[in-house]
Amino acid sequence: MGVKLWMLRHARVELAPGICYGCSDVPAHAEHTESCARAAALQLPKLLPVWVSGLRRAKQMADVLHRLRPDLGEPRTDTRLNEMDFGLFELQAWDAIPRAALDAWTADFAHHLFGGAESTQMVIDRVAHALDDLRSSDVTQTLWITHAGVIRAVHFLRTHGARPIENTGQWPLEAPAPGALICLDL
Repeated sequence: MGVKLWMLRHARVELAPGICYGCSDVPAHAEHTESCARAAALQLPKLLPVWVSGLRRAKQMADVLHRLRPDLGEPRTDTRLNEMDFGLFELQAWDAIPRAALDAWTADFAHHLFGGAESTQMVIDRVAHALDDLRSSDVTQTLWITHAGVIRAVHFLRTHGARPIENTGQWPLEAPAPGALICLDL
């Protein structure tokens, strides 16, 4: 039997556009969080177990959603749902990151430690482990409150399975907008 995975991306962050913020623990915009949580609360089924990234912007969404929908499970933190760690490039403007660093990442998209901290394949692997745990549990559906990179990793795994990513062309470009909710059958 398959599992229905609901994924809710955190709301807009309180940073200027174009900033690389990956695993930086930046806050989300409070009003946008409230608005998006209200919209999600209307769509989510009852008694849904909730897992949340360890980052503040995701926890803000989880807290508001739990207040609006106390029937949902108490949010449980799983750091495997955290966004990618961009290391030295955290909180830098994307257009200020040296072109050579971006080229090195795209040349070895799977294994290059962009910013020195985490590779794309490391993100895919930790998300795959979280999905394996979900599939081996007795739940039929759950909610992850997470980030664009994690959602893209789930899409990659649904399309390509457990094999390693080979190049940037395999990485899903589309991700839900901040605060958006999607549902996938696994």
